[in-house]
Amino acid sequence: MERQLTSWYSPSLNKEMPIASYGHYGFALLLIPTAAADYLEYERFQLIDSLAPFIEAGRIKVFSIDSINNESWMNNNMHPRDKAVRHQQWNSYVYNEVVPFIRNNTSNDTLIYTCGASFGALHSANLFFKRPDIINGCLAMSGVYDLSEYTKGYFDDDVYFNSPMHYLPNLTDDTILQQIRASHHIHIVTGSGAYEDPDANRKFGGVLYNKGIWYELDIWGTEWKHDWPTWRAMLPHYLGAKFM
Repeated sequence: MERQLTSWYSPSLNKEMPIASYGHYGFALLLIPTAAADYLEYERFQLIDSLAPFIEAGRIKVFSIDSINNESWMNNNMHPRDKAVRHQQWNSYVYNEVVPFIRNNTSNDTLIYTCGASFGALHSANLFFKRPDIINGCLAMSGVYDLSEYTKGYFDDDVYFNSPMHYLPNLTDDTILQQIRASHHIHIVTGSGAYEDPDANRKFGGVLYNKGIWYELDIWGTEWKHDWPTWRAMLPHYLGAKFM
Protein backbone atom coordinates (compact mmCIF):
# COMPACT_ATOMS: atom_id res chain seq x y z
CA MET A 1 0.00 0.00 0.00
CA GLU A 2 1.11 3.57 -0.62
CA ARG A 3 2.39 5.16 2.60
CA GLN A 4 3.59 8.71 3.07
CA LEU A 5 4.88 10.56 6.12
CA THR A 6 5.06 14.33 6.20
CA SER A 7 4.98 17.19 8.68
CA TRP A 8 4.80 20.95 8.89
CA TYR A 9 5.23 23.61 11.51
CA SER A 10 1.72 24.25 12.76
CA PRO A 11 0.86 27.92 13.31
CA SER A 12 -2.08 26.82 15.44
CA LEU A 13 0.07 24.79 17.83
CA ASN A 14 3.50 26.43 17.36
CA LYS A 15 5.21 23.09 16.87
CA GLU A 16 6.04 20.58 14.18
CA MET A 17 3.12 18.22 13.58
CA PRO A 18 3.54 14.98 11.61
CA ILE A 19 0.87 13.16 9.63
CA ALA A 20 0.78 9.72 8.01
CA SER A 21 -1.31 8.86 4.98
CA TYR A 22 -2.09 5.45 3.53
CA GLY A 23 -3.55 4.76 0.13
CA HIS A 24 -4.04 6.49 -3.18
CA TYR A 25 -7.78 7.05 -3.60
CA GLY A 26 -11.18 6.88 -1.90
CA PHE A 27 -12.95 8.86 0.78
CA ALA A 28 -10.80 10.21 3.60
CA LEU A 29 -10.72 8.54 7.01
CA LEU A 30 -9.07 10.81 9.58
CA LEU A 31 -7.78 8.79 12.54
CA ILE A 32 -7.48 10.45 15.96
CA PRO A 33 -5.13 8.67 18.39
CA THR A 34 -6.11 7.24 21.75
CA ALA A 35 -5.02 8.89 25.01
CA ALA A 36 -1.60 10.55 24.62
CA ALA A 37 -0.53 8.53 21.60
CA ASP A 38 0.97 9.66 18.31
CA TYR A 39 0.22 9.57 14.59
CA LEU A 40 1.76 6.11 14.08
CA GLU A 41 -0.20 4.41 16.87
CA TYR A 42 -2.78 2.84 14.55
CA GLU A 43 0.02 1.46 12.41
CA ARG A 44 1.94 0.03 15.38
CA PHE A 45 -1.13 -1.81 16.65
CA GLN A 46 -1.89 -3.30 13.21
CA LEU A 47 -5.14 -1.43 12.70
CA ILE A 48 -3.82 -0.07 9.40
CA ASP A 49 -3.07 -3.67 8.37
CA SER A 50 -6.70 -4.58 9.10
CA LEU A 51 -7.77 -1.84 6.68
CA ALA A 52 -5.36 -2.91 3.93
CA PRO A 53 -8.02 -4.47 1.64
CA PHE A 54 -9.99 -1.21 1.58
CA ILE A 55 -6.88 0.95 1.18
CA GLU A 56 -5.33 -1.12 -1.60
CA ALA A 57 -8.65 -1.27 -3.47
CA GLY A 58 -8.82 2.53 -3.55
CA ARG A 59 -11.92 2.69 -1.39
CA ILE A 60 -10.40 4.77 1.41
CA LYS A 61 -7.41 6.99 1.94
CA VAL A 62 -6.41 7.06 5.60
CA PHE A 63 -4.83 10.02 7.37
CA SER A 64 -3.48 9.67 10.91
CA ILE A 65 -2.47 12.65 13.06
CA ASP A 66 -0.88 13.32 16.44
CA SER A 67 -2.87 14.00 19.55
CA ILE A 68 -1.69 16.62 22.02
CA ASN A 69 -3.57 15.17 24.99
CA ASN A 70 -0.26 14.99 26.87
CA GLU A 71 -0.07 18.78 26.44
CA SER A 72 -3.64 19.32 27.56
CA TRP A 73 -6.13 17.08 29.37
CA MET A 74 -3.64 14.36 30.33
CA ASN A 75 -0.89 16.66 31.59
CA ASN A 76 -1.17 16.81 35.38
CA ASN A 77 1.39 19.62 35.57
CA MET A 78 -0.72 22.14 33.62
CA HIS A 79 -3.33 24.48 34.99
CA PRO A 80 -6.77 23.33 33.77
CA ARG A 81 -7.38 26.62 31.97
CA ASP A 82 -4.15 26.15 29.99
CA LYS A 83 -5.26 22.64 29.10
CA ALA A 84 -8.50 23.99 27.66
CA VAL A 85 -6.67 26.65 25.64
CA ARG A 86 -4.27 24.04 24.25
CA HIS A 87 -7.14 21.80 23.23
CA GLN A 88 -8.80 24.65 21.36
CA GLN A 89 -5.52 25.20 19.52
CA TRP A 90 -5.55 21.54 18.51
CA ASN A 91 -9.10 21.91 17.16
CA SER A 92 -7.89 24.86 15.07
CA TYR A 93 -5.01 22.74 13.80
CA VAL A 94 -7.42 20.06 12.59
CA TYR A 95 -9.94 22.41 11.02
CA ASN A 96 -7.56 24.96 9.52
CA GLU A 97 -4.55 22.81 8.64
CA VAL A 98 -5.36 19.09 8.50
CA VAL A 99 -8.63 19.40 6.58
CA PRO A 100 -7.03 21.59 3.87
CA PHE A 101 -4.10 19.15 3.71
CA ILE A 102 -6.53 16.30 3.11
CA ARG A 103 -8.32 18.32 0.42
CA ASN A 104 -5.02 19.11 -1.29
CA ASN A 105 -4.09 15.43 -1.28
CA THR A 106 -7.47 14.17 -2.48
CA SER A 107 -9.98 16.62 -3.96
CA ASN A 108 -12.20 19.46 -2.84
CA ASP A 109 -15.27 17.22 -2.82
CA THR A 110 -13.73 14.23 -1.03
CA LEU A 111 -15.83 13.15 1.94
CA ILE A 112 -13.98 13.25 5.26
CA TYR A 113 -14.96 11.04 8.20
CA THR A 114 -13.30 11.20 11.60
CA CYS A 115 -12.57 8.03 13.54
CA GLY A 116 -10.98 7.19 16.85
CA ALA A 117 -10.97 4.78 19.75
CA SER A 118 -11.15 5.53 23.49
CA PHE A 119 -10.28 9.23 24.06
CA GLY A 120 -9.90 9.45 20.28
CA ALA A 121 -13.58 8.53 19.97
CA LEU A 122 -14.61 11.60 21.95
CA HIS A 123 -12.35 13.83 19.85
CA SER A 124 -13.52 12.32 16.57
CA ALA A 125 -17.17 12.83 17.47
CA ASN A 126 -16.56 16.34 18.79
CA LEU A 127 -14.67 17.39 15.65
CA PHE A 128 -17.63 16.34 13.52
CA PHE A 129 -20.43 17.77 15.65
CA LYS A 130 -18.70 21.15 15.89
CA ARG A 131 -17.96 21.46 12.17
CA PRO A 132 -20.36 19.33 10.09
CA ASP A 133 -19.81 21.84 7.29
CA ILE A 134 -16.32 20.44 6.62
CA ILE A 135 -16.45 16.96 8.20
CA ASN A 136 -19.07 14.52 6.93
CA GLY A 137 -19.50 12.06 9.81
CA CYS A 138 -17.73 10.00 12.45
CA LEU A 139 -17.08 6.45 13.51
CA ALA A 140 -16.39 6.49 17.24
CA MET A 141 -15.27 3.32 19.04
CA SER A 142 -15.28 2.63 22.78
CA GLY A 143 -15.67 6.24 23.81
CA VAL A 144 -17.36 8.38 26.40
CA TYR A 145 -18.67 11.72 25.16
CA ASP A 146 -18.49 13.77 28.35
CA LEU A 147 -15.19 15.66 28.38
CA SER A 148 -15.50 16.31 32.12
CA GLU A 149 -14.53 12.65 32.58
CA TYR A 150 -10.99 13.84 31.73
CA THR A 151 -10.84 17.31 33.33
CA LYS A 152 -10.61 16.33 37.02
CA GLY A 153 -13.42 18.59 38.10
CA TYR A 154 -12.51 21.62 36.02
CA PHE A 155 -15.31 23.09 33.91
CA ASP A 156 -15.46 26.22 31.78
CA ASP A 157 -16.89 27.25 28.42
CA ASP A 158 -14.11 25.49 26.52
CA VAL A 159 -14.86 22.25 28.35
CA TYR A 160 -18.59 22.70 27.72
CA PHE A 161 -18.19 23.42 24.02
CA ASN A 162 -15.90 20.42 23.50
CA SER A 163 -18.08 17.99 25.43
CA PRO A 164 -20.83 16.65 23.13
CA MET A 165 -22.86 15.34 26.07
CA HIS A 166 -23.08 18.94 27.31
CA TYR A 167 -23.48 21.14 24.25
CA LEU A 168 -25.53 18.93 21.91
CA PRO A 169 -28.69 18.93 24.09
CA ASN A 170 -28.66 22.74 23.96
CA LEU A 171 -27.74 23.13 20.30
CA THR A 172 -30.40 25.23 18.58
CA ASP A 173 -28.57 26.51 15.48
CA ASP A 174 -30.77 25.06 12.75
CA THR A 175 -28.07 25.31 10.09
CA ILE A 176 -25.65 23.21 12.12
CA LEU A 177 -28.35 20.75 13.14
CA GLN A 178 -29.41 20.26 9.52
CA GLN A 179 -25.80 19.65 8.50
CA ILE A 180 -25.43 17.05 11.27
CA ARG A 181 -28.73 15.43 10.37
CA ALA A 182 -27.66 15.19 6.73
CA SER A 183 -24.88 12.75 7.63
CA HIS A 184 -25.51 9.07 6.98
CA HIS A 185 -22.46 8.07 8.98
CA ILE A 186 -22.68 8.68 12.70
CA HIS A 187 -21.62 5.36 14.20
CA ILE A 188 -21.25 4.97 17.96
CA VAL A 189 -19.79 1.54 18.70
CA THR A 190 -18.55 -0.09 21.88
CA GLY A 191 -17.94 -3.42 23.47
CA SER A 192 -19.35 -4.54 26.82
CA GLY A 193 -16.21 -6.18 28.17
CA ALA A 194 -13.51 -4.97 30.55
CA TYR A 195 -13.07 -1.19 30.74
CA GLU A 196 -15.81 -0.49 28.23
CA ASP A 197 -18.73 1.81 29.13
CA PRO A 198 -21.81 0.82 27.13
CA ASP A 199 -24.09 2.91 29.34
CA ALA A 200 -22.20 6.08 28.39
CA ASN A 201 -22.78 5.19 24.76
CA ARG A 202 -26.49 4.57 25.35
CA LYS A 203 -26.79 7.97 27.05
CA PHE A 204 -25.07 9.68 24.17
CA GLY A 205 -27.34 7.89 21.72
CA GLY A 206 -30.28 9.26 23.68
CA VAL A 207 -28.94 12.80 23.27
CA LEU A 208 -28.71 12.32 19.50
CA TYR A 209 -32.19 10.80 19.35
CA ASN A 210 -33.68 13.73 21.24
CA LYS A 211 -32.15 16.15 18.74
CA GLY A 212 -33.59 14.27 15.77
CA ILE A 213 -30.13 13.16 14.62
CA TRP A 214 -29.83 9.87 12.76
CA TYR A 215 -27.18 7.65 14.30
CA GLU A 216 -26.26 4.02 14.74
CA LEU A 217 -25.52 2.69 18.20
CA ASP A 218 -23.99 -0.78 18.25
CA ILE A 219 -23.04 -2.40 21.55
CA TRP A 220 -20.97 -5.54 21.15
CA GLY A 221 -20.85 -8.33 23.72
CA THR A 222 -18.87 -8.91 26.88
CA GLU A 223 -16.09 -10.70 25.00
CA TRP A 224 -15.16 -7.34 23.42
CA LYS A 225 -13.01 -5.36 25.85
CA HIS A 226 -11.36 -1.94 25.67
CA ASP A 227 -8.36 -3.02 23.64
CA TRP A 228 -6.87 -3.20 20.17
CA PRO A 229 -8.29 -6.58 19.10
CA THR A 230 -11.77 -5.06 19.52
CA TRP A 231 -10.96 -2.01 17.40
CA ARG A 232 -9.19 -4.09 14.75
CA ALA A 233 -12.44 -6.02 14.40
CA MET A 234 -14.85 -3.07 14.65
CA LEU A 235 -13.35 -0.68 12.13
CA PRO A 236 -13.05 -2.97 9.10
CA HIS A 237 -16.47 -4.42 9.91
CA TYR A 238 -18.13 -1.00 9.75
CA LEU A 239 -16.21 0.14 6.71
CA GLY A 240 -17.25 -2.98 4.83
CA ALA A 241 -20.83 -3.09 6.04
CA LYS A 242 -21.80 0.59 6.15
CA PHE A 243 -19.46 2.62 3.96
CA MET A 244 -18.92 0.46 0.88
